[in-house]
Amino acid sequence: MLTIQVNRRNEAPQEIEFDQACVIGKDASCDVIVKGLLVGRVHARIALENGAYYIEDQGGMVATLVNGEPVTRYGPLNASDTIEIGTATIRVLRFSSRSHAAAAAQAPASGTVDAVAYAARLNGAVPGQGDAPQLPRDPFAMPRPADDLPAPAPAVAPSGATASVAKPSPAVATEVQPRRRATASPSAEPQQVAPINSPLGIELRKRAHQKVIGALDLRRLNVARMDERELRETVGATLDEALGGDPRFKVPEIPLEVLKKSVFDEIIGLGPLEELLADDSVSEIMVNCHDEIFIERSGKLQRTPVIFTDDRAVVGAIERIVAPLGRRIDESSPMVDARLADGSRVNAVIPPLALKGPNITIRKFSKRKLVGEDLIRFGSMSPDMLEFLEVAVERRANIIISGGTGSGKTTLLNVLSNFIPDDERIVTVEDAAELQLTQPNLVSLEARPPNMEGKGAVHIRELVKNCLRMRPDRIVVGECRGGEALDMLQAMNTGHDGSLTTAHANSPRDCLARLEVMTLMAGLDLPVTAIREQVSSAIDIIVQQTRFSCGSRRVTHITEVSGMESGVILLQDVFVFKEEGFNRDGKIQGRFTPTSYVPDFYQDLLRRGIPVNTDIFTHTGE
Repeated sequence: MLTIQVNRRNEAPQEIEFDQACVIGKDASCDVIVKGLLVGRVHARIALENGAYYIEDQGGMVATLVNGEPVTRYGPLNASDTIEIGTATIRVLRFSSRSHAAAAAQAPASGTVDAVAYAARLNGAVPGQGDAPQLPRDPFAMPRPADDLPAPAPAVAPSGATASVAKPSPAVATEVQPRRRATASPSAEPQQVAPINSPLGIELRKRAHQKVIGALDLRRLNVARMDERELRETVGATLDEALGGDPRFKVPEIPLEVLKKSVFDEIIGLGPLEELLADDSVSEIMVNCHDEIFIERSGKLQRTPVIFTDDRAVVGAIERIVAPLGRRIDESSPMVDARLADGSRVNAVIPPLALKGPNITIRKFSKRKLVGEDLIRFGSMSPDMLEFLEVAVERRANIIISGGTGSGKTTLLNVLSNFIPDDERIVTVEDAAELQLTQPNLVSLEARPPNMEGKGAVHIRELVKNCLRMRPDRIVVGECRGGEALDMLQAMNTGHDGSLTTAHANSPRDCLARLEVMTLMAGLDLPVTAIREQVSSAIDIIVQQTRFSCGSRRVTHITEVSGMESGVILLQDVFVFKEEGFNRDGKIQGRFTPTSYVPDFYQDLLRRGIPVNTDIFTHTGE
């Protein structure tokens, strides 16, 4: 039984006594009605759980304060606690220990434990450890005098007797225990959750975050105008000052340095994603919602135990990514493509489009620029295939890299770009800059999204048209998705040989069909025959990249476009990957095999007296 005293401005104090729950807000159905523009309809709720009372903030413009500190959840409540909501002050007058006995008596069957152990846990003691208390209340609560503690319920039970453990009320259980999906793993073996990601750790992180932000606000510091170094030093010093002298943050389960790093990363960086970004074995990070984060490692998806504190922390991380790029994300523009400082590609979606909460997908950028030998070492292609592609790039063949999402198209485009001679002028066009070209005469262009008024967008197609006026020797388009395919084909047909691009398709033949569709997206009423003639004369080679179910990536086809016949574009495979099942580790096995066809491109080089190695077309492969 809990007795509270409600003090409202210009009203006499009111005492309310309840046993299970008390709802506070401005709605007429609430047990305690508090008027005010900033008070929520249902602003807070006090509920009994495991023999103790907890208060939870249910939302509102103004925070729920307990003992002067803003809270989202606090407890157990005791006779020294004061709650403030708007202009109302609520004091806890009396707390009856009968609740302990009642909780033990009414516990429903969901598994059994020793009754003595159950009663001891309610009273804050750990069985088998004498009278050593567990953490009995919110770590931010002020220490209460010993005589203010509720009298412990007598833990009397016959030897061998058992009692069932009570399940927490659904209305208050979400913050007490981690949600099932927060720790689930797609593998049979469950992931171990670190203390910093436990409910106590999340609460500590939230409170520390609020305290640091409050300290910065009190000092009237304009962090938006600070450079990176000054911002890090300022936040780091404020964090040390806020946490170092406060004993409420010194919890045995969570070292102070671990808490500081977690809060620092969430304020300055990308929170729990920082450790994943620093892990070179992680190639992709997928945040489905604040407590559901997956990664790709060695081609396999797995769930990680790291989590954000809440959805607001995820949105904060997204804003820190897009703000330096001049992009925005809000309800009017709930999707954004961006990149990190190291070039990693980022896509983010927030509600109302994202139903589970704001999500982020990060395709990490390799810290080391890959070269052709790396692809051979990874098993993505054979040395003969690499030699052929190197000659094709150097001798100005127009190449399209085709493949599905995540198949490695951009990585391969980066590698092939290495073979462009340094004495040529290159213009790159991308939606979000990812290419890592090192040639000295390089111009990089990036598309721009619309501003808040929906104006000012610059699309890839406009950039492709513009780069034709920039005297390029080569045009490299990060990805063709729409009408820019027509401009790219025209550029390839008007003296800009040696151009490179990528496209989404599942096979070389599908890639040609995609090019036709994308060309029609330019809005011109062109006959299909004319489009196919443009494609057949512009494209020399299609390189098909495939990602298999085991996570392995292979170049499965290198195919030459050899002309048209009866309105159909002719294709001839030069190299193919022949699958031979899976090994013991579940990885795809196979051989890279030439088809013995010497492409027209090589035959033309031989006619011009340029020496090339044709033996690569007759090797048996590996």
